[in-house]
Amino acid sequence: MRVKLFLFAVLLPVCTVIGRTFRIDNAVICHDKNEPVAVLKAISGLQDDVWRVTGARPEITTGKCKGLRVVVGTYGVSRQIASLVKSGVLKEKDLKGRWESYVITVTDEKNPCLVIAGSDRRGTAYGIYEISRQIGVSPWYWWADVPVPHKNTATVDFDYYASTEPSVKYRGIFINDEDWGMKPWAAANYEKELGDIGPRTYARVCELLLRLKGNMLAPAMHSCTGAFYSHPESKLVADSFGIIITTSHCEPLLLNNAAKSEWDSKRDGEWNYKTNKDAIVGKWEARLGEASQFENIYTLAMRGVHDEGMRGNLPMNERVPLIQQVISDQREMIGRHTGKSILDVPQIFVPYKETMDIYENGLRVPDDVTLVWVDDNYGYMKRVSDENERKRSGRAGVYYHLSYLGAPHDYLWLNTTAPVLMYEELKKSYDTGADRYWLLNVGDIKPMEMGMQTFFDMAWDFSSFNIDNVNNHQAEMLAGIFGGRYKEEFQEILDGYYRLAWIRKPEYMGFEYEWDDAAHTGLRDTEFSFVNYNDAQKRLADYESLSDRVEVIARSLPDGNTSVRESFFQFLQYPVQAAYQMNRKFIMAQLNHEQHSAGNLAEANWAARAMEQAYDSIKALNLRYNTMLGGKWKGMMAVPPGYTALYHKKPDVVYTDGAGEIYPGDLFKICNEKMELRDCHVVDLSRYSKAMDDVRIIKGIGYDWQVLQLGEPCKTSGNKKSEHLFAAEYTFPKVDRDSVDVIIYTVPFWPLHAGRGNAISVSVDGGEKQIFDNKFAEYSRGWKDQVMRNGAECRMRFAVDKDRFSHTLSFFAGDSGQMIQRVIIDWGGLKQSYIGPSVK
Repeated sequence: MRVKLFLFAVLLPVCTVIGRTFRIDNAVICHDKNEPVAVLKAISGLQDDVWRVTGARPEITTGKCKGLRVVVGTYGVSRQIASLVKSGVLKEKDLKGRWESYVITVTDEKNPCLVIAGSDRRGTAYGIYEISRQIGVSPWYWWADVPVPHKNTATVDFDYYASTEPSVKYRGIFINDEDWGMKPWAAANYEKELGDIGPRTYARVCELLLRLKGNMLAPAMHSCTGAFYSHPESKLVADSFGIIITTSHCEPLLLNNAAKSEWDSKRDGEWNYKTNKDAIVGKWEARLGEASQFENIYTLAMRGVHDEGMRGNLPMNERVPLIQQVISDQREMIGRHTGKSILDVPQIFVPYKETMDIYENGLRVPDDVTLVWVDDNYGYMKRVSDENERKRSGRAGVYYHLSYLGAPHDYLWLNTTAPVLMYEELKKSYDTGADRYWLLNVGDIKPMEMGMQTFFDMAWDFSSFNIDNVNNHQAEMLAGIFGGRYKEEFQEILDGYYRLAWIRKPEYMGFEYEWDDAAHTGLRDTEFSFVNYNDAQKRLADYESLSDRVEVIARSLPDGNTSVRESFFQFLQYPVQAAYQMNRKFIMAQLNHEQHSAGNLAEANWAARAMEQAYDSIKALNLRYNTMLGGKWKGMMAVPPGYTALYHKKPDVVYTDGAGEIYPGDLFKICNEKMELRDCHVVDLSRYSKAMDDVRIIKGIGYDWQVLQLGEPCKTSGNKKSEHLFAAEYTFPKVDRDSVDVIIYTVPFWPLHAGRGNAISVSVDGGEKQIFDNKFAEYSRGWKDQVMRNGAECRMRFAVDKDRFSHTLSFFAGDSGQMIQRVIIDWGGLKQSYIGPSVK
């Protein structure tokens, strides 16, 4: 596809067609009267977008068009498109029978015409909004206030472009945990008259989804929000945009049992299919009667109320046949209400939490139903399809989180999921058949904008991404908005931001666990050290540098009537500076405690004052977010408190009256010195002496922002002899001990599926191998620690000949795809686990 944007001087003569260039702002947009409503909405959106760019609104007509015109139509609906296919302008193979595809072409000079043709209603809408994007209107023009550059004309340059079908058939978001942002913002600001998230809000959401080439929405469903179907216009709005309604794992057959209006145990009885089947079926029948005329994806089976396990405390041998009956009953209802063959209606089964156990204990999911695999809520896929599941006609899908409320800790505030982790986990899923359904939990949408963009771009064309370019995606996005001259700077800032959050998310800096025992509950000092490794100082220095850099960029951006600074604040400045202040708040509180205990009272007072400043800075950043642009986003941004989290609070500090305040300069001077671990050797993972072909270094993930991956995850199967397959080898220098500890930090993946593990074998100097197989159970103490630290740790001891000049460290691939993010050879210097800043 060739695409160019042209800017014409006011005094130049009007241009029609030069080669394949077409000017839109003075053309007429033509369509047939019987086009779907979703297409008509997109045409109106294009008209508005041309006005945003040029100040001119093209005429829209359903009559015959002559002269400079844009012909828009859907294959099988539009007579104009049929005529263009017949005349050979459009190739029928690019439209007929294709899913959500489009063709854009410019005819020759004799009959100047821009043609946008879709294979179906969404395909046509995607083609229309592709034109909007090409003339300079971002999908985020409203949701992130991306400024639209003014031009005298709006032109595009196409030869003949036929889109592929999307990589993933169904692509959408789940608005979840909306208590903290979306609901307060909509109820008190955007949809004040309704006092809820309703049709006006959903119209904005659906437009965004179409512009991102998405096609489905799982609406907000917490009890604080009116259920989606409680506002009848909402479903009509979604359908008018061509957006499919889907639901989460706890909303069977479109019924939100978390909302009292949908299910009230006092009114309706217990949510228990064994004892209260008639009441539950009655609710499902009513919902299907109301909604089945629209495009939906139906969640099968059932869990407890909201996000609870099944009611009734049944043993597994009773749960499996009960859920089997539930699925059978649901499919009968779906077929009856839709009037279609059940094989033609999209349905999903989501093995989430305890439902995974039911599935793995023998539940038979019909072959046409899509299995939607889930991550563990922290970005790590719990499993993917095995060899037999890949043969299913319903194939598989993914439910993935950028935001989560639950144990061991929520992360609802900032977008901190590394793009490389998202890609790696989605690729495992996609390569094993998960190309049918991708649902992204985005919390309140804001501030997850960049993560959403990456997700939807991958879902649309996964082949355009690889492990080398995915980490550049968001910097390129920002450079396209704010200027190419910042691209390298954006990349460095994003790398630093995601790396620091990989080590510890800002929400976790209180070092507390939620829904846990007393020993792990409540705010406490961090694991970063001012003494042993100076990683506390280095972490603050790194964050301060990022904060200063985004401030410099922000001040260099144009100020005035456009929203360029406000948009930059939303995309990058707020997340970076808020994360810095959250880290500063807790690390300064820790310094206060340590200095006070040491009797350095003036230094302790200084640290307490710095903590107060950080706390106030977060409030100031939130105030700016909620008051900018005339209060457009008032109520959207807060530090979410969760139900039990305390990180939003001010930690306790100790002041000593009369002691004054002294900056502990000597302590902070060393933060810029070279980091060095004594009596240790940190292996540079990129400098192996030899390695197998499928071993590679991946950048953009890990404590040191690079990892060693031992083979492709899905290309080989684990086996009992796999620990003998050589992967990579390193050398390390002579030591003055007769033994060393090899400390390995891996990325805490789950095994791909039954029969696979997380095994890595290690040997020193060709000696006996030791195996680290990272086995854990969800919600165990080990798993909780791993997901909060983004790493699993193993310490192995090996005997060595201290007279040898150098030594060899060898890794053997137990289960292909394991990632090693740091290796330390220790002969007595490492006092504790080290997951701080780079120590290379």
